[in-house]
Amino acid sequence: QVQLVESGGGLVQAGGSLRLSCAASGRTFSGYAMGWFRQAPGKERELVAAVGWNTGMTYYAKSLKARFTISRDIAKNTVYLQMDSLKPEDTAVYYCNLDRSITNMGRSDYWGQGTQVTVSS
Repeated sequence: QVQLVESGGGLVQAGGSLRLSCAASGRTFSGYAMGWFRQAPGKERELVAAVGWNTGMTYYAKSLKARFTISRDIAKNTVYLQMDSLKPEDTAVYYCNLDRSITNMGRSDYWGQGTQVTVSS
């Protein structure tokens, strides 16, 4: 049974940084992709970034690429999202997702419980 456990959210002032972690367990992740979505109040869930587990290839939402960095530690089965120069509009619940490929992100049933990120102005 796949489990995705996020951590690292919290309250930060604008301009600050946070690093989110998603620890995965329950299967072999070879050939899969992992990524981060976020959902702000009243808005749809959006893909922030994703990484191919084997290849290390990355995808970013265009508007976030300059400030966010996704990475993975294969030995720890963990994916990270480094968020810098945070803005109030980054406030959202951030979810970890596991899927068959970067292009398929968000279609699987494998989601973490979400971690709240709040950026104060």
